[in-house]
Amino acid sequence: MTTFNYYLAEHPTIVNFRWSPTQSYASTWSFLFTAVSSYIIAAVTLHLLLLITLSLSNRRRGFSLGPIPALHSLTISIISAVIFVGILLSAAAEIRDTRWLWRRTRTTALQWFLCFPVGTRASGRVFFWSYAFYLSRFLHLFRTFFSVIRRRKLSFFQLINQSSLLCISFLWLEYSQSFQVVAILLTTVSYAVVYGYRFWTEIGLRGACFPFVGNCQAILLGCMTVCHVGVLCIHLVKRGGCNGIGAWLFNSVLNAVITLLYLKFYCKTRSMMTKANHNTT
Repeated sequence: MTTFNYYLAEHPTIVNFRWSPTQSYASTWSFLFTAVSSYIIAAVTLHLLLLITLSLSNRRRGFSLGPIPALHSLTISIISAVIFVGILLSAAAEIRDTRWLWRRTRTTALQWFLCFPVGTRASGRVFFWSYAFYLSRFLHLFRTFFSVIRRRKLSFFQLINQSSLLCISFLWLEYSQSFQVVAILLTTVSYAVVYGYRFWTEIGLRGACFPFVGNCQAILLGCMTVCHVGVLCIHLVKRGGCNGIGAWLFNSVLNAVITLLYLKFYCKTRSMMTKANHNTT
């Protein structure tokens, strides 16, 4: 356990991490804008090319990718689990090392999880794992291309969702935004379960008899909403407020948009499933 804790929370690379355009890969605004725009253009272009190709060849189905989607799901599930454990251990270490300072400001561990003190910089253990989470977001982008190739389907919600989450994770680091520890914990545990389930079904094993992935996403969005309310309450009550509250506000707006789009997508999917079951019976 000591070795495990060392490599996930006490290693010098983790402890001495600092978010900086000169020291951290993919840490500039230009890189972010280029990555997001390239992702959207590439996805739309691939979708159009496949539509043209399949229409000319009179092919109705997409192309098989073999074990690639399953391996992708397994990889994300493992990475998410590692990030979850890493940031949990790192948060515990940060609480242990800075508890003496909190007594002066009357800050509790729960308040720290939701609200960083003003002046917090993006350095140290927690931000190392936030950076790892940010980099892992690029792996999620491949799922859009898998969907286009396999199902000839490009969802507007998927494009907006993936792009927004990439931007949000960048803002967490750029502005040392409050709330990110809880957000990463909730998101990574959700991803570990969801992508583990996707790997399970993609290798041919039996799935759940209910929309497992959709329900997990709904629970995640619900928990996020509750935590956002908690951040706002602490910011209004706490002297000095929370660090990075401007970025948090932008984050909240994006989350609200994602939630609305998801609810629309979820209701549409449920309606189609109900209609299909009705036609079957």
